Amino acid sequence: MESKKTPFPSVPQAAVLLLFGFLLRHLIDLALYDARRVLGLTNEQITAMGLLLSNGILIALLAHFLGLGYRDIAHPAKASPAATFMLLVPPILLLLPLVLLLDGVLNAILAALLPLSSWEQQAFESMLAPTLASVIATCVLAPLFEEMLFRGILLRAFLARYPRGLAIGYSALYFGAVHMNVYQFFLAFFMGLLLGWIYERARSLIPCIALHAAVNASMVAISAMDDPASALGLVSASASTWAVAVAAAMAAAAAGAAALHYLLPRQAGIRGTDVA
Repeated sequence: MESKKTPFPSVPQAAVLLLFGFLLRHLIDLALYDARRVLGLTNEQITAMGLLLSNGILIALLAHFLGLGYRDIAHPAKASPAATFMLLVPPILLLLPLVLLLDGVLNAILAALLPLSSWEQQAFESMLAPTLASVIATCVLAPLFEEMLFRGILLRAFLARYPRGLAIGYSALYFGAVHMNVYQFFLAFFMGLLLGWIYERARSLIPCIALHAAVNASMVAISAMDDPASALGLVSASASTWAVAVAAAMAAAAAGAAALHYLLPRQAGIRGTDVA
């Protein structure tokens, strides 16, 4: 549904929305935690249910307020969802090795500068635990809801109000900030820039959700290993092996980026014309 009103939200309005979402999530988590014995919920199940309920409520309210259907949010592009998936997801997944490599480097640097506390370590382990509830929350619900909110609603409005670069940068900054810890901020900010560029070109959340889910699923799989460094051969790897791995990741990413650049030409004259 098209609207002639000033696109909502602006950057300051988005900050208020995210604060409301945080408070809503906190209240729902508290309610579920208090009822955990009656409902028989584990901590991982509380996390998954809190994510589902709080984000579902927030996105439903925003969709109603903006007069948008879920198709308008998820796939406003003219191309069919099936064609978008078939054409864009394969090159998108070629970016995955380089993203994971970047995450490993960032985590190593941050861990050396700012060692994790026992509480933070426990929180990350719980988040990436290979339980059914955690896998659903991390690999399905988080990619779906976060992409709908940050790209499908916030970036959609930002692109109609601000220049492309600023719009993508604002949405990426918020995406990094909501993770609420420095260890996830930098990768989330980088991912926000990448996913924002993809959304701006494709006007679809399908490739964004695919990459987001692939990154999260890979991290869950790696964390499930007893000794990830040894299991992946990182401890015994020689300098030449590392060089080959990095070169392969960069080559795959370059191929994926070239394909996306070809498939997703820049759209001219879109500011303020396609956002409710």
